[in-house]
Amino acid sequence: MTDQPHPARSRAPGSRVERGFETVLFNSRWLMAPFYFGLVISLAVLLYKFVMLLYEFIVHATIAKEADIILGVLSLIDVSLTGNLVLIVVFSGYENFVSRIDPGNHPDWPEWMTKVDFAGLKQKLLASIVAISAIQVLKAFMNIDSYDQTKLAWLVGIHLVFVASTLILALSDRLGHHGDDKGGH
Repeated sequence: MTDQPHPARSRAPGSRVERGFETVLFNSRWLMAPFYFGLVISLAVLLYKFVMLLYEFIVHATIAKEADIILGVLSLIDVSLTGNLVLIVVFSGYENFVSRIDPGNHPDWPEWMTKVDFAGLKQKLLASIVAISAIQVLKAFMNIDSYDQTKLAWLVGIHLVFVASTLILALSDRLGHHGDDKGGH
């Protein structure tokens, strides 16, 4: 047997302070948990909004024009996509920054929930934002008579910025992964 010091004991004299500081930093991740819980509450608010939109949609369906029906459906899709976006942030953020979630005995547990890394989270978020933005632009085009050209141009411009940002992020992630592959071999 060798008399080598234990790695934890071989630190410098100030290491107790360092270890304490590192412990505080590591445990500070739990400060994010209330944020994710707040987002879960926001899902309940979105559900309330969805139910109200659905009720209004059904009540007015018999007298609505085709364009109004399409706009109503787009509004429901918009709220649904926003809910999906919140859910992605809650699960991925909690998994990536706070603690692993154990799917345990949940046979219906979606595979993606424990497999989305930070790069995947960014891509899913931007893809959802692009979809929501596209719905807003489509709604504007469905009501083109009620929009002035400046507002419509802003909607399209902002949507294009989201699309370009998503493409640039996807490209940079792909180039980054190729660089990782070359460096590892």
